[in-house]
This record gives sequence, structure tokens and C-alpha cells, in this order.
Amino acid sequence: MLSRRLIVCLDVAGARVVKGTQFVALRDVGDPAALAERYESEGADEIVFLDIAASAESRTTLLDVARRTAERLFIPLTIGGGVRSADEMGDALRGGADKVSVNSAAVARPALLTEAAQRFGAQCVVASIDAKRDDDTPSGWRVYVRGGRTATELDALAWACECVARGAGEILLTSIDRDGARSGYDVALTRAVASAVHVPVIASGGAGSAADVCEILRDGGADAALVAGILHDGLTTVGALKDAMAADGLPVRRVA
Repeated sequence: MLSRRLIVCLDVAGARVVKGTQFVALRDVGDPAALAERYESEGADEIVFLDIAASAESRTTLLDVARRTAERLFIPLTIGGGVRSADEMGDALRGGADKVSVNSAAVARPALLTEAAQRFGAQCVVASIDAKRDDDTPSGWRVYVRGGRTATELDALAWACECVARGAGEILLTSIDRDGARSGYDVALTRAVASAVHVPVIASGGAGSAADVCEILRDGGADAALVAGILHDGLTTVGALKDAMAADGLPVRRVA
């Protein structure tokens, strides 16, 4: 059985790692390169570096900061935020990323996913989907873009399926409703998407405890759990979360 991954997210704004609630009320929590190196040493399986202000500010990703982070890592690094073309994805990959996450640009031009998969391989292409509960959509969740600020006409479940059909090799699924609330992941949303696609799904938004992590991996069908605030604030550690995962019967990778 494949190991379940514990992925640490670094939300970056102004070259600093920040954390908030429902994508707002951001507070500074540290330097991205230093935090990434620390979490790797603790046993994180991957790091996700998201420039959360890039799309809203209509600029490219902070590649210099991302590159400095990549230089200090040996585990996989995903870079996202403000990536608008296959060429810019190539820049991120050359800068040290193993995978590139796209959100707003893929919604604006879905062919970007296919172009990127054809040039770099589907394993490099992560479709990032920010979803919020909305009973006016078929699945009950609507896609948002521009850092969770702008609603679209897209149904989250249908869009996830389209992303995979167009070439995405992984889905990074964030519940805006749960983001930063530490009330647990949206199990229903994650299960719906994981059941509908054949690629790995990373669950994001809502981690408040080790029990939440285990639940989303066990009951939500997620291949990986993304965590941020509870680590940044020192409420737990990567090691403690992995101990809980193992105790719950989930296969985990251990640091040698």
C-alpha cells in the first residue's frame, strides 16, 4: 500500500510565510526557506509553496524566494500562485520546483493544463481548486479564484474531473469554508472529488488536530493531507502527526 503523505503548506505573501482564516486576516509566521528546511528535517513528505497574493495582484510568482526555498530541500516541492502560462511553469520547474500548481490561470484558459502536461508531463501539473459550499451548484461546492476572492460559474466536482481530463496529474483541493478554522477538513467535499478522479487528491483547509489528518486520509479518500497553521503555531509537530497516522493504521514514510 502506498504511503499517505503529510504535506506542509507555506502560504507566502511579501516573501514571508503567512497564515489566516478563509484566506484573510493574514499574519506573519516566518521565512519560507527556513521553515521548509525545518519541516523537511521533521519528516514532512513534501512542501507546497503558494504565493497567495500573486494572482490577486496580477503578477508572477516570487520565483527568487521559491528558488531559495528549493535550494535547501531534498523532498518534492510544489510551487504555485500567479503562474499563467506553460512558459512560466517551465521557469518554476527550472527554479527548483518538482511540480507546479495552477488555479486562476487554468480556470481562465483550461487548455493551459493540456499544454503543460504535454511539455512537462502530467506528474508536474497540479490543479489547485479552491471550493466553497454553494447549494446553487450541482455538487454543492463552487470554484473560487484569485486567492479565494472571486466566485466562478464552475461546479467544483465537475471542474476537478475536467482538470484531470485535460492533463492534471494531481488535485490540490482546498475548502475555503474550513481554511484556517481548525475545525477539520471538509470530508464530504474531499470524498466526492477523490471518488470521481483517478489521480491523487491532496486535502487542504481545516486541519486542527492529528485526528483531523487521520480522518481525511481514512474516510475522505485523500492521498495526502496538507497542514499549515497547527505546525506554524507550534500546536503539534510533523513527527507527532505521523505517529498518529501510523497508530491509525495508515502507512507512512519515516525519516531515517
